[in-house]
Amino acid sequence: MTENTSTTGTGLPRHHTTLVTGATQGLGRGIALDLAARGGTVLLHGRDAARLDAVAAEARALGSGGEVRTYVADLADLDQVTDLARRIREHEPRLDALVHNAVAGGGSRPLVREVSAQGHELRLAVNHLAPYALTRGLLPLLTASAPARIVNVASIGQETVDFDDLMFEREYEGLAAYCRSKLALIMATFALGTELDGSGVTVNALHPAHLMDTEGVRAYGLTPLVGIEEGVRPTVRLVVDPGLAGVTGRYFDRFTDTRAHEQAYDPEARRRLMTLTDRLVGAAVPGV
Repeated sequence: MTENTSTTGTGLPRHHTTLVTGATQGLGRGIALDLAARGGTVLLHGRDAARLDAVAAEARALGSGGEVRTYVADLADLDQVTDLARRIREHEPRLDALVHNAVAGGGSRPLVREVSAQGHELRLAVNHLAPYALTRGLLPLLTASAPARIVNVASIGQETVDFDDLMFEREYEGLAAYCRSKLALIMATFALGTELDGSGVTVNALHPAHLMDTEGVRAYGLTPLVGIEEGVRPTVRLVVDPGLAGVTGRYFDRFTDTRAHEQAYDPEARRRLMTLTDRLVGAAVPGV
């Protein structure tokens, strides 16, 4: 499909429920407000309760008739990810779409290596391990609500995953770590797409737009080129476009179904990554 593809006017039934992670600012906030305006129920995730409440108030002020609820968790802590999945399973009757948008970018001090609560390299933890763990934790609800969709917000910035230095302990650089983590996310998208084929749950990844005006882009010292709305449209399309029903295990550059980094198509590399991923999140996510 071309960039002229639009989801304008695509309303959602009130019961259609989407969880958007990282919804307090930037692309996540834009996605959440777009979906709320369509009339569906939106679950907002963030680390800061006050900022979540502010975005929730914006969403409710749209007057579309949908519900808005908030969930606080730090995705840099797999224990909190597991608890987030548990709370959503307990309190939400359904989940029709899951948008993994929360991100750790290149950072304002890119030569300083940071780690998660479990001691994992921070970009890998937030951008790959947390989405995978949350997906695993919410699969029972997604499957029960099928047809359902999982959308992984990735990036055109992709760098080979080094299995001999998965935690990037040698010659660390934040943007390179970000690019490795985003390729890992895409590889997991392909693996889950195959695993869940026929379940009614689809999994796709996309690069939403190049250098959007976000805090992460500015913090790294890059100059934004486009507004948030440029990334909202292709991301929301993967949630609501009826023409994408059944499409799974794909990577999109905005609206175009295209190829990701070559490593993503290496079956052995995907197997190694998912084995390591299961091992890393297994202690936090029962059943993995």
